[in-house]
Amino acid sequence: MNENLTAEERIERIASHISEIIELIGEDGSREGLVKTPVRAAKALWFLTSGYRTKAEDVMQQALFAHDGSQMIVVRDIEFYSLCEHHMLPFFGTISVGYLPNGKIIGLSKLARCVEVFARRLQVQERITAELCRAVERELDAEGVMVVCRARHLCMQMRGVEKQNATTVTTHAEGRFANDAALRAEFLQAISSQ
Repeated sequence: MNENLTAEERIERIASHISEIIELIGEDGSREGLVKTPVRAAKALWFLTSGYRTKAEDVMQQALFAHDGSQMIVVRDIEFYSLCEHHMLPFFGTISVGYLPNGKIIGLSKLARCVEVFARRLQVQERITAELCRAVERELDAEGVMVVCRARHLCMQMRGVEKQNATTVTTHAEGRFANDAALRAEFLQAISSQ
């Protein structure tokens, strides 16, 4: 239905729906401060959902390098911002990725870019953790991958139970990490040390 629309046409349609929402909640869309809000909000939503228009494998394939080492590689505390699929409210935090190379490594910035690919979609924290882990394992053919995600959810903080200090931690492990408690412990130590 919408496959043939350009990005500009999609943003324009999103803005028209936001205009209607503004009126439906009881605001005056012609008020000075709100006149440009529909277009601004539509552009912001388009950016915040850009992960639907990017593939993690395309990002990773830009920077794969041969490597004969087998020791764990860890990139920790990659910041991310996402929108929960249940309320479309932000959740945000950090993701740490560890992997055991199997003949190739990835440019470090590409791991951060892959986090953005999965975060810039309507998401749940459990899924972003698992999707990232599986994508890294698949593209690197790694011996093992583990991902830990720590996040705060505005759907819990500003509505509903309104718990301001709640943090959610999710983990996902593939390959050797899934079956080796000592390896998981080594990774968790690496991401917890200062």
